[in-house]
Amino acid sequence: MSRPPKQSELIENIYDAGLHPELWSDVVVKLNAFIGSQACGLISKDPVSKSGATHYYCGVDPHYIQLYAETYAQYDPLARLPRYGEVRNIPDLVNFDEYRRGRFYQEWLRPQGCVDVASVVLEQSKSPCPMLITVIPGKGMLDAEQRARMQFLIPHASRALLINRAIERKQQRAIALADVVDRLNAGVILLDTANIVHSNPAADMLLAADDVLRSVAGRLVARSSAANSALRDIFRDAGEVAVAAAGGRKIPLMSHDGSYYVAHVIALPSLLREGAAERMSAVGALFIWKAELDGRSCAGLIDRAFELTPAELRVMQSIVEVGGVPETAVALGIAETTVKTHLHRVFAKTGVSRQADLVKLAAGFSNPVLH
Repeated sequence: MSRPPKQSELIENIYDAGLHPELWSDVVVKLNAFIGSQACGLISKDPVSKSGATHYYCGVDPHYIQLYAETYAQYDPLARLPRYGEVRNIPDLVNFDEYRRGRFYQEWLRPQGCVDVASVVLEQSKSPCPMLITVIPGKGMLDAEQRARMQFLIPHASRALLINRAIERKQQRAIALADVVDRLNAGVILLDTANIVHSNPAADMLLAADDVLRSVAGRLVARSSAANSALRDIFRDAGEVAVAAAGGRKIPLMSHDGSYYVAHVIALPSLLREGAAERMSAVGALFIWKAELDGRSCAGLIDRAFELTPAELRVMQSIVEVGGVPETAVALGIAETTVKTHLHRVFAKTGVSRQADLVKLAAGFSNPVLH
């Protein structure tokens, strides 16, 4: 049998598992040695359904772990959970004589040569399935020394589980955010010193076209030398990316047919950079879209922002998409004087005085994400 770990060593191991949950398997073995019990596990219990799940364990035949999950969790006296931080064994929870006549003892614990089980709830929150340390003391009942050692472990194991939960929540948000990014119509490319770390499907299509942007041995390369120089300067490190993003830096791009694209520099949120299951090396990202005015996506925003009437909004959209006053009159089937009247009202409400400025205003409201 391995020597029981020192308290300081065990505490260090527990907090390591808080940061790296895969270490709990080894930690449970050390908890078992420290307590001096026959078996030890981290389990979760649902007091409503009486179901239980064993997440990490040692000292119990896997066959009995399976039987517990499938059948005997519902007969476990732990269906009545003690309060947080209270070490409780069987006599603390139920009448011991009645318990010995029950199925949990007769069919699950007794065949293992044991009579007692002790547990302590490790989570203070109102979790529907709180986590516990559960031990089988040995052939006899839980003794005072074992109880004291379990009590000693509570604050450290509890804090480590809180860390686990916080990391899990952060990872879930990162995964959800990454899923949203992958669904965007705009291209998103995560970069590490101009090396591509991740690209969403829209960006993959841009790269596959081998025109505006392309991937050369995993390195992002732009069609123009000026854009390449900008990429190298900005993506040298996270600091440069943060400065560029704060300044609203955009990199203009052009395709072989003369179409314009815009690459907007964004600082990569730490949620994506550090919260993912595997740590990313990306220092920033490019948000890429074709530089075209989408009147449909911006019309509703402009309408709400400036309280335009339906007629004024139609005239403004036509000016932006079709052309000047004569063209708008023909397109809408109204007199030029009517177009001018509505246009002057649009100018007054939006604060611009020229048709060219109106086009720029609409472009500013155009949504590069959804087409």
